[in-house]
Amino acid sequence: MHNFGLLGHGNDTAHWIPKKVCGPLEGLHISSVSCGPSHTAVVTSAGQLFTFGDGVFGALGHGDRQSTNVAREVSSLRGLRTVLAACGAWHTVAIVEVVDSLNSATSCKLFTWGDGNKGQLGHADRETRLIPAYVESLRKLSFCQVACGYDFTAALSTSGQVYTMGSNAFGQLGNPTIDGKLPTVVKGSISSSCVEEIACGSHHVALLTSKARVYTWGKGANGRLGHGNNFDRNTPTPVEALKDKQVKSVACGTDFTAVICFHRCTSGLDQSLCSGCRLQFSFIRKRHNCYNCGLVYCKACSMRKSTKASLAPNSNKPYRVCDECCTKLNTAGDAKKLQNSKPLDGNPHPLSSEATDRENTVKSLRVRISRFLTMESFKPEGKHSRNNSRFPLHHSGNLSFGSIGHSKELTSLCIPTSTALPLSCGPISPHPTNRLTTSVLTSPDSACAYPSNKNMTEEVARLQSQVKELTRKSELLEAELDRTNNQLREARTTAAEENLKCKAAKEVISSLTTQIRSITERTPEECPVNDTWTSQVSKLLGSHFCENHLNDVSRAPASSAHLAHQSPCKENSIVADVEWTEQVEHGVYITIFRSPAGHKYLRRVRFSKRHFTEQQAERWWAEHRPTLHEQYGILTGDSIIPS
Repeated sequence: MHNFGLLGHGNDTAHWIPKKVCGPLEGLHISSVSCGPSHTAVVTSAGQLFTFGDGVFGALGHGDRQSTNVAREVSSLRGLRTVLAACGAWHTVAIVEVVDSLNSATSCKLFTWGDGNKGQLGHADRETRLIPAYVESLRKLSFCQVACGYDFTAALSTSGQVYTMGSNAFGQLGNPTIDGKLPTVVKGSISSSCVEEIACGSHHVALLTSKARVYTWGKGANGRLGHGNNFDRNTPTPVEALKDKQVKSVACGTDFTAVICFHRCTSGLDQSLCSGCRLQFSFIRKRHNCYNCGLVYCKACSMRKSTKASLAPNSNKPYRVCDECCTKLNTAGDAKKLQNSKPLDGNPHPLSSEATDRENTVKSLRVRISRFLTMESFKPEGKHSRNNSRFPLHHSGNLSFGSIGHSKELTSLCIPTSTALPLSCGPISPHPTNRLTTSVLTSPDSACAYPSNKNMTEEVARLQSQVKELTRKSELLEAELDRTNNQLREARTTAAEENLKCKAAKEVISSLTTQIRSITERTPEECPVNDTWTSQVSKLLGSHFCENHLNDVSRAPASSAHLAHQSPCKENSIVADVEWTEQVEHGVYITIFRSPAGHKYLRRVRFSKRHFTEQQAERWWAEHRPTLHEQYGILTGDSIIPS
C-alpha cells in the first residue's frame, strides 16, 4: 500500500520489494514499528516517536489534519521517552515514561490521540484529539503493552490486568455491560490470572497468561477466536485446543489469530497409558515417544518410521512415529507430489514425475523385449525347430505387452539396470510347458505404499463408521425434536381452547354480575316474586293487594318487632298503625296489621324459596288458611287493609 504516503519514502510510488526508509529516520536505531490501515508509527531506541500517513482524523499527532508521506516526529512528546506505540484505524496510542514530580519516580502512562467517536481514546467525551493527550482516568496505573483494534483500544498494566475502551459492538471490550467511554478492567475468567501479552485484531482480542493459557473474545466470524465455531464472545474464553500446548507468543491479524508454541515431548511420568491403544504401560509394554506429536505410545502403536517427523533431530534419517502421524505425513507427502506434478504434452490431465518415469520404463522394456525375441541365438533350430513339438517355444502369443502399460502393481520395470536374473538362458527344461519368462521387480516405493494404503483404508472405514453413528444420532435427535414439537403444538392448542373458555366464562360472569347488580339496585330488602305467583296468592287471600311480596328468607325475623305506620283518616288526623311478623312454621312468615280500631288484618304471606316451590306454597295456603284466621283472630273478606 502507498496511499497517503504510508511507506514514508516521500512519494506515492508503490514498492514490491523492501526499501529502506530514509529521511528523518536515517541513522536512527528503531526499536518498534506499528502499522495501521491508514498510518504508521515508529519508535526509536532513544524514545522518539515518528508518524506518517493519513492525518485527516489527527491520528499523526502533529496538531493538524495534514497528511505526510515523510516520517515526522511528534513534537508534543519531545523530551519524553516513548516506550511503545500502537495504531488503530484512525487513532494512535502510545506508552510514555513520565516522571512523578512528588517522589521523582518513573512510570509508564497512556497517551491517546486521533478519532474518538467510539470512545477509543478513553477521555469520555468522544472528541477528536490532534495531539497526544494523557488518559487521566488511568493516572494511578503503569502500562507495559498496548494494542489497538479498528475502533477500540486494549492496554496491559504492569500488574497483569487488561483495560479496554471504545466500541463494544461485538463484545471486544470483554464486558457486555459497559459502554466503552472510559477504560474498564477486563475481569471474568482472567480476573485471577496474570496476563503477559495482548493482541488485537479488527474486532477481537487475544491474550496470553503466565500459565501459557490463551484467551480470546470479540467477533467470532471466520473462526478467528479458535473455539470451533463462528459465535461472538463478550467475555474472555479459554481456547481449549491450545490447553496442552506450551504457547510462547500470540498475535492477531484483521480476522485471524496466530500463536507460537514450544514443541515438547511428554514425559513418561506424566502419562501411564498409551495414547493409541489406551493400555497401561508395564515392564513388558515400554514407553516410546512419537517424534512428530511428542505423545507417548507403546511399541505396537509406534512401530513405523518417517523422515518427515517435525521433532526429528536429523531430517535425513527416519525416526519412530505413531500410526496416526505416519498416515498424516504420508497423506501430506502425496498431496505435495500431486501439487508439484506437471502436465505432459498431448495429455490434458497432469501426471506426476513418478508416473512419467513409469511410462518411459515401460516403453524401454517393450523395445528390449522385441529385440530379445528377434535374436538368432534364441530361434528354434534343428531338433528344436518349429516342426518339432517336443519342446515348443511359444513367443508370439504368450507375452502380453498391453498388460504392463499402466499397472499400479508394476511401478518400475528394471530389466537392464536391476540386479534381477536375466532371461533364462540355461538348459531347456524337459517339461513341455516351459515358456519364455521375464523377471520383473517392483520399486521400493511400492512396498511402502501397501501399509499406507492399508492405513488409509482403515481410516476411511473408521470415518464411515463415525458418519453412520452421527447419522443415527442425528435421526434420533430429529425424531425427538419432532415429538417435542408435536407436544408443544398440542399444548398450544389446549391452551388456546382453555383461553377461549376462560374468556367465555369471564363474559358470562360479567353479565351475571351486571344483572345481579341491576336487580339489587332496583329491588328493596325483600325481592318480589313473579306476577303469576303473586296473583294466585291474592286470589287465595280473597283481597286486593297493592303490593304482595313472596321472598326468600334466609333467617327468621324477630317476631317481637313492631313497626309503626302513619295512615291518614277521614278527619285528616294521624293515627298510629301497628303491624308485626309471625313465623307460622319453618319457612312460612305472615305479616299482621292492626288498625286503630283494634281489628287484625293479614297484610302479606311469605314463603322461603329454599323450602317451598310455587305449587307447594299454594297447596300449603289452601290447607292452613282457615286455621291461621282462627288462630290469630284475623278478619276475612274485603276489609283487609292494604300495605
